Amino acid sequence: MISPSIFTSVINSYLPEPHASLLNGIIFGINLRTTKEFYQQLKVVGLLHLVVLSGINITILSSMISSSTKFLSKLFSTLITILVIIFFVIFVGPQAPIIRAAFMGLLTHVAIITGRKNYSLYALFLSLIFILIFWPDWLKTVSLQLSYGATLGIVLFGQGKNNNWIIKNLRLTLAAQVFTVPIIFFYFKQISLISPLANLLVAETIPPLMIFGFLTAILGRIHYFLGYIPSLLCYGILSYLVWVIKTLAKIPFAFFNF
Repeated sequence: MISPSIFTSVINSYLPEPHASLLNGIIFGINLRTTKEFYQQLKVVGLLHLVVLSGINITILSSMISSSTKFLSKLFSTLITILVIIFFVIFVGPQAPIIRAAFMGLLTHVAIITGRKNYSLYALFLSLIFILIFWPDWLKTVSLQLSYGATLGIVLFGQGKNNNWIIKNLRLTLAAQVFTVPIIFFYFKQISLISPLANLLVAETIPPLMIFGFLTAILGRIHYFLGYIPSLLCYGILSYLVWVIKTLAKIPFAFFNF
C-alpha cells in the first residue's frame, strides 16, 4: 500500500502552517499538526470535520471523475469512477467513514451500470450492514456516527431543486447538522452557533482544494517545479479558509461548552 506520507511531505515543502495541515487533513485525513490555538478555533467555528476523512471526499472525488469522463460511454465512465473509488480507499486506508462513503458510492455507480434507480437510504442501510459484519467495532466510533448522521440528514432534508448556490449550500449545511449537532453535544458537551455560517463560507473551497491539492502532491513528487503552480493556487484558497476560521472564531458567544 502506498503511504500518504510520501505526498504529505511534498505539501509540507510548499506550504506554511496551518495551511499545510489543513490541506493534508482535507485530502489525506492526516492529523492536524498545528498550534492548539488554531485547533480550538476550528472547534469554535465547527469546521474540525475539514481535517478528517469523511464521506465528502468520496462524493467530491467520484463527482469529479464522472464529470471528466462524460465523453466516454456511460459504462466506461462508471467503471473508471468505481476503480478510482477503490484505489482511493486503498490509498488512504480502510477508515470507517471512508468505507461507508465508498460503499454508497459503489452502489450508486453499480445502479447506473444496471440502469436501476439508486435509493440513497437503501444504500446507506446496506453500508451499515456491511460495516456491522466486517468491522463491528467501528459502530462505536464517533467519526462513523457523525458520518452517518451527516449523510442521513442530507438524504432526508438536503435534497431539493434550487439554482441559488447560497440557498442550496445553506440547506445542505443545515441538513448535515440535524443529526450531527446532537451527536457532538452528547459526546463533547459543546455546540457552535456559528457553524452553519462557517460551513456555508467554506463549502465551495473544498472541491478546488482537493483538485489542486492532489496535483500539488503528485506533480511535486515528480519534480518541485511541476507542483509549484498548483501549490500557489492552494495557498490562495487556504489563506481565505484560514481567514474565515480566525475571523469567525473571534465572534463572542458563538461557542458554548457545557
